[in-house]
Amino acid sequence: MRNPLSDTIVTIPPSGIRKFFDIVSEMKDAISLGVGEPDFDTPWHIRDEGIYSLEKGRTFYTSNTGLKELKMEICRYLKRRFDVSYDYSTEVLVTVGGSEAIDIALRAMLNPGDEVLIPQPSYVSYTPCTILAGGVPVIIELEEKDRFRLTKEKLLEKITPKTKVLILPFPNNPTGSIMEPGDLAEIAKVVEERDLFIISDEIYSELTYSGDHCTIAVFPGMKERTVLINGFSKSYAMTGWRLGYACAPEMILTQMLKIHQFAILCAPTTSQYAAVEALRNGDPDVNHMREAYDQRRKFLVKALRDMGLECYEPQGAFYVFPNIKRFHMTSEEFALKLLEEERVAVVPGTAFGDCGEGYLRLSYAYSLEDLKRALERIERFIKRLDGKE
Repeated sequence: MRNPLSDTIVTIPPSGIRKFFDIVSEMKDAISLGVGEPDFDTPWHIRDEGIYSLEKGRTFYTSNTGLKELKMEICRYLKRRFDVSYDYSTEVLVTVGGSEAIDIALRAMLNPGDEVLIPQPSYVSYTPCTILAGGVPVIIELEEKDRFRLTKEKLLEKITPKTKVLILPFPNNPTGSIMEPGDLAEIAKVVEERDLFIISDEIYSELTYSGDHCTIAVFPGMKERTVLINGFSKSYAMTGWRLGYACAPEMILTQMLKIHQFAILCAPTTSQYAAVEALRNGDPDVNHMREAYDQRRKFLVKALRDMGLECYEPQGAFYVFPNIKRFHMTSEEFALKLLEEERVAVVPGTAFGDCGEGYLRLSYAYSLEDLKRALERIERFIKRLDGKE
């Protein structure tokens, strides 16, 4: 029998995040700090709107691009929060999570052999989605000394005549780094000078701790070059609702819509009605969750530093990325040993790119009680490594 599998897909490894999650699911008394999912329930008024939509029989397909009311609310939200304007009828597409938006944006924009610049460490989907779209991923290694930000110098080093797209993964998963307006202004100049396009993944835009998020789409000439991706999973604790969106120039969005039509048809109707309520009345919920994450962030960074781990202080998202290089173990060896000996699951930094070696990702999207219990075990583990126990 012939091999039924694609040569491309068999070369792509499975997610390094899910590997540890699967191990934990079979392990008693384990504490997981590995999965990037809010520990908050979706706020009741948002759930109520989803329930009400079902009770009213709103169970039919929506427009391929999404509910008109939702697209209009997305545009109002982006204008009031980030001062960027979109036309709901031609520049907004509601997707099944931000992940679908990343996938179809790359497929709509790339020709075989086009290069995509991917700053790493970063979200696990960018590289495989680039490969599946026929593109060539080109990695820009972010460094702790730069606060894991993308600098103009690092960007210029990697641009070639084949470069077409730059992915901007900020606020960043796994490092928690952000790009400030001055940083983005420098990147915008390079993008325009070198005639590049941007996919800006802003799924953590509401989770910043040192000032409001800034999108590169607000800079002169950038909206015409940018696919802005966002969603409801992180900001509104709506991971299971599977809802995101992309905002882009009509030329790009029209082609993204074709893929969405043939592969998906439309995003879940119930989720879309709930998302309208989230955007209209969810600001207090977002503020409450952000304050809780900020408290956990400060607690976790201090605790890790107190036990002797170097740790960049994240300014966004809900992750810390401590440096474990002094133990002379690979990230995977450290994470597996910690899981086996202390029943604490963290994600090796290499799950987010080779330059994540020597780091771990810990999520603080967990209660303070869980964080305290996990930290007690981690401290005990480190003391043994240091020969103090």
